[in-house]
Amino acid sequence: MVKVTDRPPKVICDELQDLRIALDKDVPEREVDHNLLIATWNLRAFGGLTKQWHSKPDDTPRRDFHSIRCIAEILSHFDVVALQEVRGDLRALRHTLKVLNDPDPHWGVILTDECRGRLGNDERMAFVFDTRRVKPCGLAAEIVIPEETLKKARVKKTSLDRQFARTPYAVTFYAAGITLMLITVHIYYGRRADTSERQREIQTIADWLADWSARLAKDDRQHNMIVLGDFNIRHKGDRLYQALISRGLRTPEELDDVERTIFPETKHSHYDQIAWFTEDQGKIPRLSLDYRHHAGSFDFVPHCLRNQALTRQQLSYRISDHLPLWVEFLLRPKHGGV
Repeated sequence: MVKVTDRPPKVICDELQDLRIALDKDVPEREVDHNLLIATWNLRAFGGLTKQWHSKPDDTPRRDFHSIRCIAEILSHFDVVALQEVRGDLRALRHTLKVLNDPDPHWGVILTDECRGRLGNDERMAFVFDTRRVKPCGLAAEIVIPEETLKKARVKKTSLDRQFARTPYAVTFYAAGITLMLITVHIYYGRRADTSERQREIQTIADWLADWSARLAKDDRQHNMIVLGDFNIRHKGDRLYQALISRGLRTPEELDDVERTIFPETKHSHYDQIAWFTEDQGKIPRLSLDYRHHAGSFDFVPHCLRNQALTRQQLSYRISDHLPLWVEFLLRPKHGGV
């Protein structure tokens, strides 16, 4: 029986080598105790798997070992990646980790249970991380809104009056003596013509993070709070984006013009975001990590499954419809650097 960690057919080996070269060109090199690469990636319906190198037209799902090897190669170029749309079925994620941990087991995962009900879409929030570079250091929590807050929202109708459709997930990590808190979200999309539900979820997460950051600051420790994920924001400057930045969160300018999706009609959207508090605002502490204005996305379309004559829609169900989005932080200067 073929295994995902077996040596792939030559055509796949050649493709993976070219993919690796492209990643090395577009994504900064990971250097021990020097930098930290944090990414977010919505992996479309990341659940089931066909355990063959090439799935057949009648196979369900169509995601196969070839797809998994491409996904694992991309993930391996970052230190920690927030994943959205991981499903209740964990076969695809488990096999991705098998690849990442072959032959040296140093990749970990931490994730939520699936969100049940119609709005939850059977989705999990997850972080995949290189344990040589970052380690979980205590907190792993889903964000739940207090009932008192929900009651006030029902009266004011300006923020969320129910729990999040897909519960945001916060995890603290430790890297080179620095603690950081990552919160991943997948904002509910709702009806295309009505963005009010999206706006209320985004406003609520912005309010929650500002208040939470202020509370954490009382213990005189720097938590380096970063929120990342799929916010379903169409345009920078629209009312959804304004809700995100309303309490002091800011997104790096270097991500303003990068592509987020594989489809031409949405490639200039701002669905996926990475944001943090950039200035001292009352009791809200700013990020202490050194952001060197280096960020981007990676367009895998020219490099993955390229010999299969797939439409972009077909490719989206094998890899994703979203591109991974990343930022680089400096931990310590290189020897002799400044």
